[in-house]
This record gives sequence, structure tokens and C-alpha cells, in this order.
Amino acid sequence: MKLALMYELPVPKPWTDDSAYTAFENTLLQIELADRLGFDSVWTVEHHFLGEYSQSSAPGVFYGAIAARTQNIRIGHGVRLLPFPYNHPVRAAEAAATVDILSKGRLEFGTGRSGTRTEIEGFGISPPDTRPMWEEALDVVVGCWTEEEFSWDGHYFKLPPRGVVPKPMQKPHPPLWAASSSSDSHEIIGRKGLGLLSFSVAIPPEGLTKRIGRYRDGLAEAVPVGKYKHERIATFAQAHCAATTAEAHADAREAFPWYIQTSLEQIAALGAWQEGTNLGSYEYARSLLGGTSLDELTFDYLVNNETVLCGDPDHFLQMCRRYEAVGVDVLLLLVQSYNIPHEKVLRSIELIGTEVLPKL
Repeated sequence: MKLALMYELPVPKPWTDDSAYTAFENTLLQIELADRLGFDSVWTVEHHFLGEYSQSSAPGVFYGAIAARTQNIRIGHGVRLLPFPYNHPVRAAEAAATVDILSKGRLEFGTGRSGTRTEIEGFGISPPDTRPMWEEALDVVVGCWTEEEFSWDGHYFKLPPRGVVPKPMQKPHPPLWAASSSSDSHEIIGRKGLGLLSFSVAIPPEGLTKRIGRYRDGLAEAVPVGKYKHERIATFAQAHCAATTAEAHADAREAFPWYIQTSLEQIAALGAWQEGTNLGSYEYARSLLGGTSLDELTFDYLVNNETVLCGDPDHFLQMCRRYEAVGVDVLLLLVQSYNIPHEKVLRSIELIGTEVLPKL
């Protein structure tokens, strides 16, 4: 199993003129360290209007800086939003190909459709349209990358014959991934022959077993969207490592529950917004309005239910082995959930890279 970093790019308040700069620069320094230590990849989200939670609204621009300041670490969209008007698929193809060139073939192209009211409503998108838009846009992106002259006449997008440039460095194209937060979409991603980004929150490693099984069921009958079937499985978890488990717990006690509560509040708001209407494939968002109260997702709950990696290197290695055992190929470590000090995040990455990564 490979280890990777993942970032939402939070910018905690109170904000000053250089708050965003500091957040981005600290993240780049952390990624440079991970590159030197041999981490497989780094992934960032694409989010809009989410304040403190995430200021990663232009990930492709950020990837240019990562490419310039690293040598080996792969660079992953986790994810590029494909429904329009988030991104037109031709522009998504052009921008991603440019990153692949600047990084000398290090791009991983993860895709998704968004899952918050704040963003979907903000861009004027109807929630039931996001899945068919994503599906059609993905076909367009692959065509732009792989055909010298490409045209398209679909439901959402139309393109007369055009030569889309540049083409990506990786041939036939960068690895294709798709994000999923619901069990049903795990199988859909498998049927499309895409790598799986399982963004399932607040569950232990073994909680992924059924979802991974559904993904593999889909793979068994896959008709790949791309030029080959991509069968790798990635998932993410909040992560913090320190010399002792007590120190790790003290460092992450505020940040971990803040992240998970804020994340689920955003998704649940989508269900509340569309109450009484057809949510389509976002039906899981409505279920978040019941069941466990978000206030119950305390730090102790997350640790005791083994839904996070937080402890000393031995604890980390044990948790990694459990993710590996259920079939995870790439574990995306969310090393900055909110406000853990930069120096402590650097130390966490160093400990994982020197004490855990070599043993995997």
C-alpha cells in the first residue's frame, strides 16, 4: 500500500492579509518534505465558498507550484469538479494536460461532481444533473486528450471538430479516478473502469469492505471510459502522528472533530435544501439529518471507533496494515484538518515518512 497526503487547504480565522498565503506556503513546505521522504502522491480538493474549511478553489494553479517545487511525488486532483459551470470539460482537459506536462507526467486525474448546497446552489446547478453532467464531461475530457481532432454532440456539451492542445505527457492519458461518498456510486465507478477515491467518512478500515466489494463487482463488468481499466483503490482518513500517542491526541483534539462536523454539516445542508424534492443520487445526504448527532462526533468518539489515525508510529503502522488488509492501494492522509500548528504537521509527516513508510 502507498501513502499519500491529502489537503482541503483550511484557513482558520481570524484572518489577516497574509493568512491565505501562509496556509498555501506551509502546505507547499509540507509537500516538499513528503517528496523527499518518498510519499507516493499528494492530492487536493476543489471547493468553493467554504470559508475556513477549504480555500482550494483553483487547484490546477496550485499544482503548478507543486510541480515546480518537487521532483517525484505524484499530483492528484481529489477531485476536479466536472459539472458545468464549475468547469467546462475542454478547459478541464487543457488545464490537466498542462499540469501533466509541467510535472513531467506526474498527474493523477480524479473527478467528481460536488456534494454541498453552498457550492451547487452557488453555481446554479440542479443536483440531479450533476451525475449525468459528470459522466458526459468525462467522455469529453478523454476525447480531448486522445484524439487529434475531437468533436462532441451531447446533451450538456457540444463541440465542433477541434484540436485540443496541449496533450498530456502520459500516454494514452493520466490515470483516471472518481470520487464516491455513497455505496451505489462505488459500483458505478467500477463499471466505468475508473480508479476509486472512496471518500467515506467516520468509519473504521473494515467499514470499507462492502463498498470495496461493490466497486469490484462493477469492475467485473467494466466498460472503461478511458483507454484502459484502472483498478486502484484509494481512501482517506484524518491523520496525525507524534512521538507518543498522548501527544498526538493533544495536538489533534480540536482539529479532528471540527473537520468532520463541518464536513457533514455541509453535506447534510444539501438534503435539507432539497427536502421534499428528488435528490436523485444525493439521497444519502438526506439520511445525515437523522441518526448520530454531529455533536456526538467528538474526538474521543473518532478515536475510540478507530475512524482516524492518531498516535505514535507503531499505532500508525497497525492502522495502515488494516487498511491494506481490506484492499486499499493508496491511503490518503489528511494531515491538516484545521488548525494543527505547521511545525507539528511537519513532524507528523517526518515520523510517518521515516518510521512507517519504510515498513510498508
